Amino acid sequence: QPPVRGLRATPRWRSAMPSWVIDRYGRNDVLRFTRDMVFPTIHFPNEVIIKVHAASLNPIDLSMRSGYGATALNMKRDPLKLKSVDTEFPLTLGRDVSGVVMECGLSVSYFKPGDEVWAAIPPWKQGTLSEFVVASGNEVSFKPKRLSHTEAASLPYVGLTAWSAVNQVGGLNQSNCSGKRVLILGASGGVGTFAVQLVKAWGAHVTAVCSHDASTLMKKLGADDVIDYKSGNLEEQLKTLPLFDFILDNVGGSTEKWALDLLKKWSGATYVTLVTPFLINMDKLGVADGMLQTGVTVGSKTVKHLFKGVHYRWAFFTPSGPSLDEIAELVDSGKIQPVIDQVFSFAEVPKAFLKMEGGHARGKTVIDVISKK
Repeated sequence: QPPVRGLRATPRWRSAMPSWVIDRYGRNDVLRFTRDMVFPTIHFPNEVIIKVHAASLNPIDLSMRSGYGATALNMKRDPLKLKSVDTEFPLTLGRDVSGVVMECGLSVSYFKPGDEVWAAIPPWKQGTLSEFVVASGNEVSFKPKRLSHTEAASLPYVGLTAWSAVNQVGGLNQSNCSGKRVLILGASGGVGTFAVQLVKAWGAHVTAVCSHDASTLMKKLGADDVIDYKSGNLEEQLKTLPLFDFILDNVGGSTEKWALDLLKKWSGATYVTLVTPFLINMDKLGVADGMLQTGVTVGSKTVKHLFKGVHYRWAFFTPSGPSLDEIAELVDSGKIQPVIDQVFSFAEVPKAFLKMEGGHARGKTVIDVISKK
């Protein structure tokens, strides 16, 4: 008989589920498949449990597998040191999910069991390389109708990272982007392919920097100029172009030393980098010193560049259901499409990690979780 409304519909016998976990940080051999991962439970009234249909990998999964940012993330996982078990393991990686709502906390009003949703789960929570995952209602959004689960899973994390950089930190939006000159460094990765389409949808002129074999893809996504960073000196090539209003840097490193000179001075032009030393500083220096050091770096860089007439900003991924709603609208109106490099089965998760580690993917590495037969 059907469950009575209002009662919890989770079968009581479900206490474990299949999942890919790590028990320590390290290389790819730390990934372990288990059928005995603890089934997620709703602890807060605003949470939902999602049955994962598809997930995808992002560079942060490689970093987390290796232990990057563990200090900061553990502080966020258990700020008051309440847990009796003093460890984050077994830890499930994977940030993106597209799937179906199974169960809702008492205060969840937007979603009901059976809804098709997508989300990016923040890195301090258990991840999505699992049969089920728990998320806060405010991190979840209805999946775009025109995408399959595998396609949808490729977008939330990179989409929200690009959205945070371009819109929340960079201040660009639909109404102020028209005709602006935008430069995207590292344009063929997950965040890059999304950012190119986003600012293009808002009417910007886009210059994409990537390697030569990605140039066809860049043109297809709408880039106006494509620069191959391998064909000669990148700095010289870019200096021949008119100055830019906005630069998004997915690459970091030495690029920063000269890239800011490509911005129009004293016009509100902004340089946003996604390569932030925050987590790494906390690992190296401990929590308090790490935060202090990061504050000093950001502060001094920002001030230094303000004197030169440009804005220097840092951006990072922020989980947000409302932003995903806006992204879903762009997807359903055909302005943004997923760019998928390869789809792996649930059994092939280690293979997918190796693929990512090899670098130079064009777009995203996706895991089809549901067809795990």
